[in-house]
Amino acid sequence: MGRALFVVFKKENGILEGGGLANQRNLQMGRQLLGEENVDVVYIHDEAKGRTWWNLLLSCLCFPFGYYNGILPSRVRHIVRMAQDYDYVFLSTSLLGIVAKRLKESNYRGTVLAHFHNVESIYYDSLLSKRLPLRQIVIRCAAKNDEYCCRYADKVLTLNKRDSDTLHKMYGREADILVPIALADKCTTGEPDRQTLTGSRPLCLFLGSYFTANNEGILWFVRNVLPHVDVELKIVGKNMARLQREHECLKDIDVVSDAPDLSPYFRQADFMILPIFSGSGMKVKTCESLMYGKNILGTDEAFEGYQLDAEMVGARCNTAEEYIRAIKCYAEKPIPRYNVYSRSVYEELYSEDSSLRSFRKVFGLDANVPDDYAM
Repeated sequence: MGRALFVVFKKENGILEGGGLANQRNLQMGRQLLGEENVDVVYIHDEAKGRTWWNLLLSCLCFPFGYYNGILPSRVRHIVRMAQDYDYVFLSTSLLGIVAKRLKESNYRGTVLAHFHNVESIYYDSLLSKRLPLRQIVIRCAAKNDEYCCRYADKVLTLNKRDSDTLHKMYGREADILVPIALADKCTTGEPDRQTLTGSRPLCLFLGSYFTANNEGILWFVRNVLPHVDVELKIVGKNMARLQREHECLKDIDVVSDAPDLSPYFRQADFMILPIFSGSGMKVKTCESLMYGKNILGTDEAFEGYQLDAEMVGARCNTAEEYIRAIKCYAEKPIPRYNVYSRSVYEELYSEDSSLRSFRKVFGLDANVPDDYAM
């Protein structure tokens, strides 16, 4: 079956966010299909050793040449040497495109797999402040690594067709396979209460860390929707207390930062609001909401890449008027808080079990079996 080397920037500790959860899933799939003993991980940064001032200086000097996020040429050479003992090298992000380039230049004979969380140049263009002095250098470095992955990887993996189409337009390479978001099931304790209805003053939950698209989305909701509906709003996410400190309009809203367990908040909520208007890839918060069987009021961007009927999940809301109408409908005509359809979509398409078929193709297993996500 072969051996695989997963290349990751750093070991994730604490609360995992979108990219960390995706990397965790990818590694788990590799271990499950190839065997624990046949999968190893190499980290770009050894956080236990820290980084010297000299390494930081070298990182800055190398950045314009495609060495993203502190990766150094010496570290890339080390990974290339390691790779000779493996049949697959799995790049956890397309920001490691420089590794794919060096592998092929060294005549590596295995299979290089490149996983795109986003089209990174687009992601960083929306993430970084227009006032950041080095903004264009960062975006060009991200774009260069995206391009290297498209040029040198044997298989390119994206989360959705939109990213695949964007790669084709920008770099002339479509994804070889779509591997959508999938999460380990955390909604396994106790039978969900299928009788509880949404209340006349419903509790709506926004889930998201302190991040440009999340910040813009929830601030838009608070300013344009919240004054016109009678709901209790709760915001839960890593570092979101910072957003509350920065904006007066959030001072009376219940904000929970850095919660180690999201389960209680999902179970309390009548429905989810996902007012996300920009980004790339797929939104992990949508998958988590499906996993907990929640009703979801989301934008087109929140549902991007998901195969579902948004009206059965909740509603597709792209304007303040659409959000106001949907929320008032829930208050006036209560529905079950637990959405059976949402949960069934998660189980069928976005659970870890559902990922196995896609990853069998990623590693060249069962190559003749049709796959709904193959390109």
